Amino acid sequence: MAMASKTRNMLEDFVKEGSFKWLVGNRNSFREEMEEMGNSSSGKMSWIAELSPIANVVVRRCSRLLGVPSNDLKEDFDSVASDSIKHPSHYARNLLEYCCFRALASSMQGAGYLADKKLRRLIFDMMLAWECPAAASQALVNVDEDAAVGLEGFCRIAPAVPLIANVVISKNLFEVLTALTDGQLQYSVFDKYLIGLERAIKKLKTQSDSSLLSALRSDRKEKIVEVDGTVTTQPVLQHVGISTWPGRLILTDHALYFEPLRVVSYDKAIRYDLADDLKQVIKAELTGPWGTRLFDKAVSYKSNSLSEPIVMEFPELKGHSRRDYWLAAIREILLVHRFIRKYQIVGIEREGALLKAILGILRLQAVLDLSSVGPVRCEELLLFNLCDQLPGGDMILETLANMSASKESERTNSPRLSMYSSSALAIASNLGFGFGSTDHSSHPLLVGEIAVGGMTPLEKAVNEARSSYEKVVMAQQTVDGVKVDGIDTNLAVMKELLFPVSELGKFLLSMAYWEEPWKSMPFCTVMGYGIVRGWLVYILALPLIFVAVFMILTRWLSRGRPIEVLKVIAPPPKNAMEQLLAVQNAISQAEESIQFGNIILLKLRALLLSAFPQASEKCALVLLIVALFLAFVPSRYLVLLFFLEAFTRYSPLRKATTERLERRLREWWFSIPAAPVALETDNEDRKQK
Repeated sequence: MAMASKTRNMLEDFVKEGSFKWLVGNRNSFREEMEEMGNSSSGKMSWIAELSPIANVVVRRCSRLLGVPSNDLKEDFDSVASDSIKHPSHYARNLLEYCCFRALASSMQGAGYLADKKLRRLIFDMMLAWECPAAASQALVNVDEDAAVGLEGFCRIAPAVPLIANVVISKNLFEVLTALTDGQLQYSVFDKYLIGLERAIKKLKTQSDSSLLSALRSDRKEKIVEVDGTVTTQPVLQHVGISTWPGRLILTDHALYFEPLRVVSYDKAIRYDLADDLKQVIKAELTGPWGTRLFDKAVSYKSNSLSEPIVMEFPELKGHSRRDYWLAAIREILLVHRFIRKYQIVGIEREGALLKAILGILRLQAVLDLSSVGPVRCEELLLFNLCDQLPGGDMILETLANMSASKESERTNSPRLSMYSSSALAIASNLGFGFGSTDHSSHPLLVGEIAVGGMTPLEKAVNEARSSYEKVVMAQQTVDGVKVDGIDTNLAVMKELLFPVSELGKFLLSMAYWEEPWKSMPFCTVMGYGIVRGWLVYILALPLIFVAVFMILTRWLSRGRPIEVLKVIAPPPKNAMEQLLAVQNAISQAEESIQFGNIILLKLRALLLSAFPQASEKCALVLLIVALFLAFVPSRYLVLLFFLEAFTRYSPLRKATTERLERRLREWWFSIPAAPVALETDNEDRKQK
């Protein structure tokens, strides 16, 4: 009673002294609720001392939605939460999460809940309250018409409503929504996003209920996710070989359909399967007139069921955002089916996985409809696309699969304490897509992919993957920073980087050519002795040990100092004509190298097929002798023999003999004819021409 009296007195003082002047502007609902709580006895009794004013207002709204008094919600939380969750340092935030998650889960039981403006406002206010939940933090927030939400509040509350976000993409979604507002989410942007999301959901249901492709998609009960090409000014062009047809492109949750355009109607749809394992490859493609590759506005689809790839082009006057959206959406459907096959997900959970992909595409549509966001990387807002790119993304998918396999709904003894699940299947039911019976009850402190006061395995996997991704991004930034232009400049950098290796190569060549006999003699003696004694393994390990010790010493001596910058003497600049000549010379040298390699291969073919019998007989005899040596001579002696052959051939005793032998080998090689080659034109190429 003493605590309740103290709370009432404190609340009265707040109202009398005008301590809620920060609840002004367009936030009349907050001011009215605070005045009501301060003036009515029921409001005073519902005040929770541990919570800040904004948190109390949010909890009061949650209690109205649930039909449960605020104090009863607090008692329920105290009865089901563990001691660690109720620790004073984070008690207020965990209590707020419990009330918010229960209210949201209850609100999602009806269809079209995003159309409720009050609920949209409440979700945003939950994020604001999450950032300052405790009574001691009441001065840290300024709730007015310009109030904005930070990253942590959004990523904690938004995934509780799977239509809005999920744990994997929530951070990327927040960054897109706040790209033009310095990392702070304003309610106007958030509200427009939810309105666009509700509009995308209605479009999905309208398309799926329509008779479009009804005969083709009835077997799998496919849902139509996207349609394009219906507007004559923005057709979709299908390229097969050198043929091009305009038409309508339809994406379902199982396949891609293209309907060629006739004069007043569409021809029979062509199906490109995304669900079965056909080794599909989907990527961006360049198109242009007469087979040229000029315009980066197309998507290429290739599978085992097609004799040649097909290309879908999405013409637009500027950029390739239309193509990027379709590429990401098609890949999302393809990747979710790969996920289903890999982890053998069946039944209702399979439909749940498909719905996760569909919801991701709907969110992307809502974001692209906003004019208040910057450039959007579509794949970063789609769960399976993102997991395909993130380091550790496979661990996220494995965690999702384990959650699907182990998910079993259990009702608690008290209906008041049950937390309704916000799984994708429950959302599907609300959207009007029946996937079978679903039990909405769940653990009282777990809602969907998040848990009150803790982290689910999925959240841990996502955090680890993001940590690795940040390291990759930082490393890539250094890579982009050291890239240089020009062949000559890149060769100069490579030459400087390979300086130690080139010096080692020069040393070995000097030993092999006996340029300094007083060095070559002890080198050959020591190496030969080591090979005979079986020390070759240790000799080969020495450079690795040296490098490892060098790295450790450098790390210890540097003590965090930045790495020394590599200084390279840049070659003199070249004008455009000189650069073209350099490229032409490089191409000519590459062509000569390829020709030289082909000649070697053709001569070997001639030897193999005995086009020059005498040379083939000698070659076969040498190969036989080498094979006998390899079969019967111990390996250490073979290594010793090869080493001595390589490093003593130019010694004073063998130099004349070696030069004579090399001359005879060259003469023998030049005397071998090359096998004949005939160039023919492919019949299909002739037809196309």
